[in-house]
Amino acid sequence: MRDKVEAALDKVRPTLQADGGDVELVEITEDGIVKVRLTGRCKGCPMSQMTLKSGVERMVLKEVPEVQAVESV
Repeated sequence: MRDKVEAALDKVRPTLQADGGDVELVEITEDGIVKVRLTGRCKGCPMSQMTLKSGVERMVLKEVPEVQAVESV
């Protein structure tokens, strides 16, 4: 599952990187929670939670249906 999640994150990375940010996979829990860390300009951005939910989580859930949620750490 880790490879699938990384592949999904690779699809959103260009958008994040265009704004000076990125996303890093921290862990995948046994109950299907993907924990990520927003880095670069995304780290302190007031819109980071919207980016996380509408961008990162949406793509991961679409590509890896067994994932339950994506959380920022």
